[in-house]
Amino acid sequence: MGLPAQAQTAPEAGAPIRIGMIEGLSGPFANTGEAVYRNLVWATERVNARGGVKLPASQGGNRPLEIVRFDSKGQTEEALSALRSAVDRDITVVTQGNSSAAASGLIDAINKHNQRDPARQVLFLNYSAIVPALTNEQCSYWHFRFDAHADMRMTALMSVLREDNALKSVYLIGQDYSFGQAVLGEARRQLAAQRPDVKVVGDELHPMARVKDFAPYAAKIKASGAQAVLTGNWGNDLTLLVKAAREAGFDGTFYTFYGNALGAPAAIGDAGTGKVIAVADWFPNVPTKESEAFYQSFRQRFPNPTDDYVHMRMQLMVESLAQAIERAGSVKAADVAAQLEKAEVKLAGQTARMRAGDHQFQQPLVVAVMDRLGAPGVKFDVEGSGYGFRVIRNLTPLQAELPHSCTMQRP
Repeated sequence: MGLPAQAQTAPEAGAPIRIGMIEGLSGPFANTGEAVYRNLVWATERVNARGGVKLPASQGGNRPLEIVRFDSKGQTEEALSALRSAVDRDITVVTQGNSSAAASGLIDAINKHNQRDPARQVLFLNYSAIVPALTNEQCSYWHFRFDAHADMRMTALMSVLREDNALKSVYLIGQDYSFGQAVLGEARRQLAAQRPDVKVVGDELHPMARVKDFAPYAAKIKASGAQAVLTGNWGNDLTLLVKAAREAGFDGTFYTFYGNALGAPAAIGDAGTGKVIAVADWFPNVPTKESEAFYQSFRQRFPNPTDDYVHMRMQLMVESLAQAIERAGSVKAADVAAQLEKAEVKLAGQTARMRAGDHQFQQPLVVAVMDRLGAPGVKFDVEGSGYGFRVIRNLTPLQAELPHSCTMQRP
């Protein structure tokens, strides 16, 4: 199965360093998988344009990065099958994110594989699976998370929600799996601690990726009298929810984790201006020249409006990996992991570092509100929709940081 260990230690000069992207590229969330792929390709192109990853001659010298796609179809079992395929092809770095359930399965599988087969150990770089447990009780030496976890994102959202003195009632709704459950649990906890005067008038989970008509949910939201909806929904589960709520006549605020792209602003339309709030590691309208140049560079590379969803964290992730490989002077997973724990990167004015204690990336968080293109602070729209997001809160990495409960087991 695969190449013998000694073949891996003496690669051909200039041989690509392959990164296995395990993601749903078909099925209901295929658009999110393709958005990830565009981001990773763009990130590797930047590294390759400067000569690739610089390694000693014994390790192949300067080597380009290459993304190899594996379709998980949005299913955990398929993700585990994709991991086996990547290992068979001697890929030592895999990346995934658009399912915390799949990420959890991958962490367990990689832990077992790396113990069983130390000659072919694998690193797991996670860009979007944000259940807090993955860097707390389930933390692993082989897993590095480059997105803020759900509690960090919720804390950023709550910094805005708690100042809305007019808010008296909120409806909680989410996808019925580990991430959706974690979001609503943390929402209840933080609301009770910071805004005990706000009444939770609805609290429900719905099947993930299976609801085609959210009208019944929208009707309940409207009937509840809620002034705001708080949701971690993403992909079509978010777009369909907000569209149904708009059609039902709900005119309250949406506090979201992912309301800023993949069809959501266009689906919401004018009803969302000033009403849809999102949290992210970065937004196109972050008001700095470096940020603006970064975003315009992405749009030049991917000019089709439907391809517009750039993730700063994915760019920082690839930069961190390139930095760690160069410092290690090796592509061996254990060597790279030891350097990735110390990663500190800067790109387009964004500075971030990896926390060694739990392998949770520490980076800025930004809260923004939807508004029309051309409004103050909205130079760029989303996906050609005519709507963009104006920054209303900036949290530094130190302000966004939360404690962890990881007890890291190092090899």
